[in-house]
Amino acid sequence: MAVIREVMTKELVTIEPASSVAAAVTVMGMQGVGAVLVIEEGRVEGIFTERDLVRALSNDIGAASQTVGQWMTRNPVTVGPEASVEEGLEIMLNGHFRHLPVMEGERLVGVVSIRDLSRATLRE
Repeated sequence: MAVIREVMTKELVTIEPASSVAAAVTVMGMQGVGAVLVIEEGRVEGIFTERDLVRALSNDIGAASQTVGQWMTRNPVTVGPEASVEEGLEIMLNGHFRHLPVMEGERLVGVVSIRDLSRATLRE
């Protein structure tokens, strides 16, 4: 049974909460990711995803110039690197989200997407 550490992405795409939504979306597009981790002073403050973007723009057409901190998902659910792929999938499916920060204690060590976990499950 595979564990999260084996399938997570270690190259983190991050942004600060004071950055604009437009800047976050630019980073997401350039990096080809559906979410950025929002980091302040070395701590995970939130996650900003494609869904957050849709929510922001559907509530306020001017949201692109507002800060990511206003629209991010705060205190995201996380998973440990030794959790099983199945545990990660269950967390995502039950929570209706597609990205999980991977934390080892208080330290951010990666991120895993539902696509990563689906591929790992198919390989098994």
